[in-house]
Amino acid sequence: MTVAESIRHPTDASRYVPIAEHGLIGDLRTAALVDTRGTIDWYCPVRFDAPSVFASILDADRGGSFRLTPEVPVRTKQFYFPDTNILITRFFADDGVAEVQDFMPIVDDSREADRHRLIRRVLCVRGSLPFTARLAPRFDYGRQSHTVRTEKGLTTFESPELTLALTSGVTMEVDGPDAVSTFKLVEGEAAVFALDRIGGTVQPRHCPQAEAEELFDATVRYWRRWLAQSRYRGRWREMVHRSALTLKLLTYAPTGAIVAAPTTSLPEQIGGERNWDYRYVWVRDAAFCIYALLRLGFTQEAEAFVRFLSEGIALGDGPGGPLQIMYGIDGRSEIPEQMLPHLEGHLGSSPVRVGNAAVHQLQLDIYGALVDSLYLYDKWGQPLSSDHWDAVCTLVGWVCDNWDRPDMSVWETRSGPQRFLYSQLMCWVAIERAMRIARHRGLPADMARWSTARDDIYRRIMRCGWSPRRRAFVQREGEEVLDASLLMMPLSKFISPTDPKWLSTLDALGEELVSDSLVYRYDPTVSPDGLRGAEGTFSICSFWYVEALSRAGRVDEARLAFEKMLTYANHVGLYAEEIGRTGEQIGNFPQAFTHLALISAAFNLDRALG
Repeated sequence: MTVAESIRHPTDASRYVPIAEHGLIGDLRTAALVDTRGTIDWYCPVRFDAPSVFASILDADRGGSFRLTPEVPVRTKQFYFPDTNILITRFFADDGVAEVQDFMPIVDDSREADRHRLIRRVLCVRGSLPFTARLAPRFDYGRQSHTVRTEKGLTTFESPELTLALTSGVTMEVDGPDAVSTFKLVEGEAAVFALDRIGGTVQPRHCPQAEAEELFDATVRYWRRWLAQSRYRGRWREMVHRSALTLKLLTYAPTGAIVAAPTTSLPEQIGGERNWDYRYVWVRDAAFCIYALLRLGFTQEAEAFVRFLSEGIALGDGPGGPLQIMYGIDGRSEIPEQMLPHLEGHLGSSPVRVGNAAVHQLQLDIYGALVDSLYLYDKWGQPLSSDHWDAVCTLVGWVCDNWDRPDMSVWETRSGPQRFLYSQLMCWVAIERAMRIARHRGLPADMARWSTARDDIYRRIMRCGWSPRRRAFVQREGEEVLDASLLMMPLSKFISPTDPKWLSTLDALGEELVSDSLVYRYDPTVSPDGLRGAEGTFSICSFWYVEALSRAGRVDEARLAFEKMLTYANHVGLYAEEIGRTGEQIGNFPQAFTHLALISAAFNLDRALG
């Protein structure tokens, strides 16, 4: 019996909490997943892309975790403290009710974070409950050993490259490589656990009850002050604001970078190999995030991302052109991919990967996504500087020369380059949006050259991207495969949303790729992507479908599809990358792509409904 087969056995499956059974906390530098049992099973101290110390979501035995749970049978519920990213897990037992408040303090938005701290505050609100706390770090994805010692309320875990210190209001005892405590709380009592990364000027410091309460209140004020900037007043305010708060959590404050997701290797198919590391900055994802945040009125995030582009990234001359498809959160260009064979993967889904080998792929669509976001930033945020405009001209000039090259496109297939319609579409967007900026601002531009290339792309798509037999636009030249990325054609204003050719395409997509409002990216059986196995529906495509329906005037269908999509969110309003056959969340979690598309779909549907 293989590892994957053994893990899928119902008995062994109980070792893992489903992906959807988690909430996310963070401090704009890193993030942690807290499951509905009160266990932190994913956490990378210091920053998003650092090695994990808690990763039991990827290996229940070797990954490491921070468990804080009652020692009696309980029912649990989890929610966010209103309008914040503070997560509360409540426990209901025969003898009492208690809750754990999990958060990373944010007092201000400064770029420097001398003290990175994770606070867990457990309170008994009715009766009494016995608890066990077990802190079991496994440094460097479980590859490094460590020592542990405890004295005077301070427990120190020291590995060759990282030291963590836990201060607690209860006595901790060393148990092998872990620290454990059993304690009982009665109504009105509380205990605080504060985990600090130690090094440099940061030394261990206790976190008494009063300080924990002050940090809690300050963090509440921070998130509510930030969210108050939102201009959204539509029908789905709670879900839109939860998506905005999630996108903000995926921001790396020191540079302004935005990660695609805070996790790695959560599987797109249980037991399959479609497991990727998303803790980096995809130009496409981040650009779409900026679009969504600008729509809500969050201009500072757009400014920070533009600053990241101008200060942290140098335009190069690599295989993907002046831009790479992704960068590290510090702007680094090399993100080597490696496998961690000692970790079994979530529910036996191996391999576990860190880094991403797709970094040097040619994906032409990123140029359209980026220039479109800069166009919107110039329109809704701050006017582009002369240096920014010079960079735009460089990018657009390269696009004019390279738009018809085969590439890997938006889905990062590993089956070889093709001439994808979506890539050509977004090259058209890059040129068209740059022309808009030039006309609006009176900026210098090679308009004759740009206009010729823009029109050539349009004619090529209409001639080679349309299948008379399918009565639809198709994924790539020479084939008749459908692709959900085509939903961006009317959204990007390439074609009228009521054009007969588009309406016919929309019908074809609905018949072939849509299942109960859920949309598959494409059919890998007729469009091989170089990987084994299947995948679920892609949630960003489902929200694109909602937007395409509403723009086409099919508002009732759009609203029903949107409401159905909302039922697939988890208990705190979060979405993974994909949704499986029985409605389970799969893929990295939570996914920026999905939440930004929700925001855009809600905006457009609100407008269509009036």
